[in-house]
Amino acid sequence: MADSVIQYQSRHGGWPKSTDLAVAPRSPDDIPPPGGGRADSLDNDATTLPMQFLARVAHATGEARYREAFSRGVDYLLAAQYPNGGWPQFYPLRGEYYSRITYNDGAMVRALTVLRDTAAGRPPYDFVDAIRRARAGAAVERGIDCIVRSQIRQDGKLTAWGAQHDEQTLAPAWARTYEPPSLSGSESVGVVRFLMEIEQPTPAIVAAVQGAVEWFGAVTIRGLRLEEFIDAEGRKDRRVVAASAAAPLWARFYELGTNRPIFLGRDSVVRYSFAEIELERRIGYQYYGTWPATLLSRDYPNWRLKHNLAGRDRPFAAGTPDPNLTNPQEP
Repeated sequence: MADSVIQYQSRHGGWPKSTDLAVAPRSPDDIPPPGGGRADSLDNDATTLPMQFLARVAHATGEARYREAFSRGVDYLLAAQYPNGGWPQFYPLRGEYYSRITYNDGAMVRALTVLRDTAAGRPPYDFVDAIRRARAGAAVERGIDCIVRSQIRQDGKLTAWGAQHDEQTLAPAWARTYEPPSLSGSESVGVVRFLMEIEQPTPAIVAAVQGAVEWFGAVTIRGLRLEEFIDAEGRKDRRVVAASAAAPLWARFYELGTNRPIFLGRDSVVRYSFAEIELERRIGYQYYGTWPATLLSRDYPNWRLKHNLAGRDRPFAAGTPDPNLTNPQEP
């Protein structure tokens, strides 16, 4: 499998997204070509997951070809990083939203995680040379600085992050047509978890974590349940219904400035009701989820105790029912 994986590595050092790397290419046409399509990406676990796999194989076997492929991957991540510390979704750059700093689906956090572990030099990354480890460590520091500086403030308070941010201004930016500049109830969870893994957090990192946790608590949606059903035409659909005992929910996108959950279909029109977007998007995208639940109920309190920090024991106890639900109905 490792021999198959290294065949997909591009001349730039990255790997394609949405490709079964475990199946060896039957011809060069099976490898996504550089410059477009799926090639050279950090999206959907691309590049970072094959690197983590190859590090384990290189550590276990000592084979030079696996060490070299991993090292080329490190060079690729280092080259892809912006001077301000962020990472795009694709590198070499392609423009449009592909070049935005991408928290979406954990792309930047995964790049930081691989480089952090590389810099530490512990197994299975202990074969990496000292120069690359030092460069990886410096890249992680720049990445953390980018995370702290791109955290969105509202009324002077630290909140969360967008799915993507402008690579120049660090402001939240458009991604796909249904992914607007906004506060993310999903991607921000991965960012906070990464920050909480830092062994000696600075005051700025502590403030970033606590600000995000407070925001998650403030935007908790209670009294709703997301459910699937079959509509009158026999099609699978999703809806939110009133349910007083339902577990807390969070929206994928919150409106900047108001913190209202927002929903966009492929027409890019902001709507405040999940029912108003088209069926294809209601079924094909996660607009509601429980992403912060374990972070808030278990991980954050444990982190606070570990670092002897003041804070609420149940930071997600706050929250109100979704004000956007119209004509709620019990299932």
